[in-house]
Amino acid sequence: MASRVREASVVVTSPPYNRGVAYHRYSDRRPRTEYLAWIGRLGQEVRTVLSETGSFFLNVGGSPKDPWLPWDVAREIGQSFVLQNVIHWVKSIAIDRRSVGSAVGLERDLALGHYKPLVSRRYVHNAHEYVFHFTHRGDVPIDRLALGVPYQDRSNVGRWRRPAAELRCRGNTWFLPYPTIQSRERDRPHPASFPPELAEWCLKLHGRSRLGVVLDPFVGIGASALAAVRLGAGFVGFDVDASYLAVAVERLKAELAGAGRSAPRDRGGLLPGGPGRLTPLSNGEGRIPRD
Repeated sequence: MASRVREASVVVTSPPYNRGVAYHRYSDRRPRTEYLAWIGRLGQEVRTVLSETGSFFLNVGGSPKDPWLPWDVAREIGQSFVLQNVIHWVKSIAIDRRSVGSAVGLERDLALGHYKPLVSRRYVHNAHEYVFHFTHRGDVPIDRLALGVPYQDRSNVGRWRRPAAELRCRGNTWFLPYPTIQSRERDRPHPASFPPELAEWCLKLHGRSRLGVVLDPFVGIGASALAAVRLGAGFVGFDVDASYLAVAVERLKAELAGAGRSAPRDRGGLLPGGPGRLTPLSNGEGRIPRD
């Protein structure tokens, strides 16, 4: 990593979970000890490039048969960092109208979001993943209200010592469903991607005013890159699979075009292929300079 980025203010990424996902070029079924040792080296590498006041957001999901996996991963990364926050990314939720009472005003039961169906007589559907927030010492200030939500009852505002803008902290449960797609091959050609909004929320929580360069060492089809572009941050990402990077490039082009912006200019070789062109490097690295 140190050969690709001098210093990152935020690392936001999701490594393979070692659950047998069918990636193009990576074997996702390794001996547990070997996999966790590799995750430990990831933590060591990130430590060399993350700024002293930086944040490392690591998305990991378990399975009903292996619920300890995310925490085993967290313990390995914890050899190099302090675990400052644990966030639950909720991908699907069911709300019973009768259980929440009349104050919410629901007219019917709700079932929101998507999950991978599970046929089992032992397990319930796995509808959430973890986002572990690591820092060097556990003392990095965050922007709690960047993801703030309005108070349901304004009388509650006065209960807190220093309310701001009538918002309260969202807390550590983030309901963020995948958007509905018609074709995985066309709309989301990656077996284990996350929504760009998940990375965007991580960056906002860290603090937009302190965003420098964002790093994702498992960039895949570019969700974290999209998040960085939307917030005007610099970005460095790389992946072992050039086909995924090619998709990331096209997604970035579409994002920039939709926002009425041209592709960022090449600055000192940050983008290969000449000024204003977004193309992946042959060694699996792609960069977007800060505006």
